[in-house]
Amino acid sequence: MTAPLDSARLARLADVAVNVGLNLQPGQDLILTAPAEALPLVREIASSAYRAGAGVVTPILSDDEIARARFRNAPDASFDRAPDWLYAGMAQAFDAGAGRMAISGADPMALAHEDPEKVARANKANSLAYKPALEKISTFEINWTIAAYPTVGWARQVFPDLPEDEAVLKLADAIFAASRVTGDDPVGAWAAHNAALRERSSWLNAERFDALHFTGPGTDLMVGLAEGHEWHGGASTAQNGVTCNPNIPTEEVFTTPHAYRVDGTVRATKPLSYNGALIEEIEMRFEGGRAVEARSSKGETVLHRMIDSDEGARRLGEVALVPFSSPISQTGLLFYNTLFDENAACHIAMGQCYSKCFLDGASLSSEEIAAQGGNSSVIHVDWMIGGPETDIDGVRADGTRVPVFRKGEWAR
Repeated sequence: MTAPLDSARLARLADVAVNVGLNLQPGQDLILTAPAEALPLVREIASSAYRAGAGVVTPILSDDEIARARFRNAPDASFDRAPDWLYAGMAQAFDAGAGRMAISGADPMALAHEDPEKVARANKANSLAYKPALEKISTFEINWTIAAYPTVGWARQVFPDLPEDEAVLKLADAIFAASRVTGDDPVGAWAAHNAALRERSSWLNAERFDALHFTGPGTDLMVGLAEGHEWHGGASTAQNGVTCNPNIPTEEVFTTPHAYRVDGTVRATKPLSYNGALIEEIEMRFEGGRAVEARSSKGETVLHRMIDSDEGARRLGEVALVPFSSPISQTGLLFYNTLFDENAACHIAMGQCYSKCFLDGASLSSEEIAAQGGNSSVIHVDWMIGGPETDIDGVRADGTRVPVFRKGEWAR
């Protein structure tokens, strides 16, 4: 039994997740997924949501031990199946106006000792089944958000040398700080932060770069940008008219790369924790937008299975800019959790693009998005490529260049 968390900060985190992250509307239902260990936060979120006027809050809990039991005991055919009925029901709920919240916190190494082929097969089956619900999120039809809770398994990975109780409390402190709930006015802190991210996005949108050129150790990558791309950061307005913060925390501004205009080599600057496995020292080479070579020092089988999920899995769906001086980066911690690690470094994502990252994206069909360079896939997996030696140039259509990042920081 671990020590209880600071109840006041936990309640603030719940309020921020509901009122800033999701911006839950009166009468709106909420679909909430979380690790079973995060029940203290789930209960606070439910209370906050009902105070905000929620219709029905439906929690769906997961458990690492149950996940491991499947890999150790289930018949082989199990790993090509997923609860498509559950995801179809979630999509139906989103069509009816429900909001979506996910609590991140599962042990990033929960499946590290399981058969990587079975892990890859189960992940692919789950991604395919989840697509009807994921499309509602990736097209930003609904307001949604992700927050985090410090589970024991996660804390052990981040602070392996500390006693369990102390590790959980230190991870909790890091989550509370990154989520901006340690001060007296979290809502005001988020308003100021969103304004700063909006200023960065506005500058990039005004520049209308044709491409971004990333250089750094092991990286020389030209990322063409989709036609009619639009930069976003912080709060955004979903198609249902609700302005929400999809990630708690967030430090990024991001847009859509062109699925067929990415060329060069790129090296990861942080490990990727992917569905219970750790992939380290990723290196990829792109030609015509497609990853034609991919390797890693650890987890290479999982990496290859991931990018072979479908045709779009080898192409990019997102490019995001994060300065090395971001508060999450400055903790010096490796969180083994993409929600945090992606906000410590510039990153790219394999797979599905976000339709909101196009001018008038809500009015574009999937065919129109594809024609403008947007990618489609059953996966969307971010991995980190930025650091203190990262330089980025914005490249205009006429070939002229504008410094965007120098030594891992904004150049303006």
